[in-house]
Amino acid sequence: MLDGVYVPLMAMLKCLQIINRSFGRRDLKGNTGLPAPSSELRWGCMRYLLMMLLGWLPMLASAVAFDESTQSLPLGRVMQVFEDAGGKATLADVTAHDELFEPHTKDTLNKGYSHSAFWVKVDLHYRPQDPQVHRTWLLELAYPPLDSIELYLADAAGNYQLVERTGDALPFDSRQIKENNYLFELNFSPGQSQTVYLRLASQGSVQAPLTLWSAQSYLEEQPVRIYILGLIYGVLLGMLVYNLFIYLSVRDTSYLYYIFYIASFGLYQLSVNGAAVQYFWPNNPWWANASTPFLIGASAFFGCQFARTFLHTASHSRWLDRALMFLMAVGALVMVLALTTSYAVSLRLATGLALAFIVTIFTAGVVAWSRGLRVARYFVIAWSAFLLGGLVNTLMVLGYLPNVFLTMYASQIGSAIEVGLLSLALADRINAMRDLQARTLQESGQKLAAMNQQLARTNQLKDEFLATVTHELRTPMNGVIGSLELIKTLDMSPELEQYTQTAQGSAREMMHMVNGILTLTELQAGRLIAQPRPFSLNELLQGLSDQFTPAAHSKGLTFTYEVARSLPDQWVGDAEKIRQCMECLLDNAIKFTREGGVILRVTGKTADSGRWALAFNVIDSGIGFVHQEEAELYQHFFQVDGSMTREYGGLGIGLAICRRLVELLGGRLTHHSQPGQGSQFQLLLEFEAQDQSPQPTPARVRSPGECVVLLVEDPASPGLVRAMLLKLGYRVLSSGSGQAAIEALRRERVDAVLLECPLALVTGTSMGSQLLILAACAQLPVLALFESQVQAQQAREQVEGITDFLIKPLRFEDLQHALSQRLLTTEGDKNAEF
Repeated sequence: MLDGVYVPLMAMLKCLQIINRSFGRRDLKGNTGLPAPSSELRWGCMRYLLMMLLGWLPMLASAVAFDESTQSLPLGRVMQVFEDAGGKATLADVTAHDELFEPHTKDTLNKGYSHSAFWVKVDLHYRPQDPQVHRTWLLELAYPPLDSIELYLADAAGNYQLVERTGDALPFDSRQIKENNYLFELNFSPGQSQTVYLRLASQGSVQAPLTLWSAQSYLEEQPVRIYILGLIYGVLLGMLVYNLFIYLSVRDTSYLYYIFYIASFGLYQLSVNGAAVQYFWPNNPWWANASTPFLIGASAFFGCQFARTFLHTASHSRWLDRALMFLMAVGALVMVLALTTSYAVSLRLATGLALAFIVTIFTAGVVAWSRGLRVARYFVIAWSAFLLGGLVNTLMVLGYLPNVFLTMYASQIGSAIEVGLLSLALADRINAMRDLQARTLQESGQKLAAMNQQLARTNQLKDEFLATVTHELRTPMNGVIGSLELIKTLDMSPELEQYTQTAQGSAREMMHMVNGILTLTELQAGRLIAQPRPFSLNELLQGLSDQFTPAAHSKGLTFTYEVARSLPDQWVGDAEKIRQCMECLLDNAIKFTREGGVILRVTGKTADSGRWALAFNVIDSGIGFVHQEEAELYQHFFQVDGSMTREYGGLGIGLAICRRLVELLGGRLTHHSQPGQGSQFQLLLEFEAQDQSPQPTPARVRSPGECVVLLVEDPASPGLVRAMLLKLGYRVLSSGSGQAAIEALRRERVDAVLLECPLALVTGTSMGSQLLILAACAQLPVLALFESQVQAQQAREQVEGITDFLIKPLRFEDLQHALSQRLLTTEGDKNAEF
């Protein structure tokens, strides 16, 4: 380089010496060979030449010499720059006026955001030591975001021509050498000097880090650069995937916002260094420009939202939270402007947004740390690295720092460090969440245990309340039904008889609901068990027919039952629970049928080990219903029509009770229905057939008037059972306590004992036990009235001496049948098992 300045400078000084001697030479007489010039002319010429010398110095100083050993040659301090404010100067203008160019004294041309066009002139002189060595030379401009670059070189005739036009405003394929930085191939002959002209223009920042490379050195240098960038983007990609898996595991929205932030910022970095233009959108120049401000706005948007959720700014700093929300709005605005307005406007706004974003985020982290937020310390350290890198990069873009590798990639390096440290912060957040979750689970477990205890107690109280209420309701209802049974024995007018039947039907419906609630509570409490006993299938079906035929006829329906001829009549099973299931199904069938009828059909086939599988089918021609899930159809209080104005009443617990009873019996309940075509419910149970040897028919030997019944009355319903006994023609001895009953047994002849009072009043005293012993010794049948099947089962397990039982409300027919079986038959048939 010094040789290029020294040679023309020495030649110029030599010329000045010659002129000086020519003006001052004299002959032998002391006269000069030329007319003596004036001193003004002499010094004027000297000054003119000196001014020419000083005018040429910048050009002489810009010349740079290199040889075949040169690997890379930075050209920042040897270039000359001309700023074309209007952007209208042509190549002829700049080549004809070298005085327009000014020496550049910095390592990199950095003019920041400018609307001007810039001409760069570089004089190169190739002076190889060995002219036989051939080298290929590359001129690199390492700033990919430039919009327009034009390269001018002199041809063989010395005329300058446009050699290449490139920039990110043109498709990537237009580049001579396919690299993210701009590369131009230069050819030199030994000793050749070339002047290179570059015209630069951009709506963004104008920067020109120029370097002359030998092709071999450039290729050797690229792996280091690729390794560094690969490490940076590898960290970004790894953290993005890592946090994506964490988000899918914990579903914390902070990780989702952080993933979008990493993706936006990583794409922004790829766009800035030209990799995105090279690999992602090489043939879309518009998006190549618009992507930079768009991705800056997206990074600010998601970064601010991430900071808000991660640092919980809304809870500890309202003004910072509002500031972050404002920056989010600006980020959204920048994204819109990037797509709708000029690149220059959106990029300048995006640059200001980036600075405000970095400072605000850092401030939010410091404030959160000062407020005691545990994860904020990692956040502050991470954003400190990013803040430094982003600040360096922004100052470089604005022209306050030189464009070198460190400043060019400062934000990428800082972002890689920031992402790594923020991952530590997120990991620490997970640990904190785990600790909090463990404490919360422990507290929740304690609260849940307390709530379970309270719920169990509530359920117990509920069951006790329902049992108490139903028992209390049964007592007055027994009185009502008993009174109506007695009224039926009187002579009544048709009108009064109709009223009585209506009242009796309503009372029995009320009692049916009360019994249903009581049965449900007993099932839930687990107090009901299956109790197999011999029973007659025909008697069971006939009893159901007697019970439901009047209700069916009152609605204009038919009711029939059918039994397969191959089925035996005697079976062993819990007939009472089967009857209760059938009552639920038949009641629903008649309730939901408007016309047609209801059929109860029983079929069966032999199963394993000599048992039979009986199928009880209840078929109706009613309204039917759409397909319902079993869990819904058989749940408590479910109504097919659950509206307030529904046509069909009921509590909706019949099918639930039926399902539970069937499960208790070891059977299965299924259904099939179609709207408008009726329904069919099938109860499938297994039974063991009893010996079918013919039983002798008992002969009646006495009339009711010959029999004396000792009645131990219930104080809550005096007179009802006694009145029924009298109506049946029996003679009655009444007693209000166990002592009075014992005295009556000792004093009078008694044929049977009927216990109307609660069993606890009898068995709870020695007198009551003595009463049962005396009755057993006298071989007297003892009949007891119970509130429910559960009480009867408990009595069978705990008390001996009771021959038979009746369930309240007591029907006239049931009492008549039980007494006739025990008192009006032969002696051999009196002792039926309980």
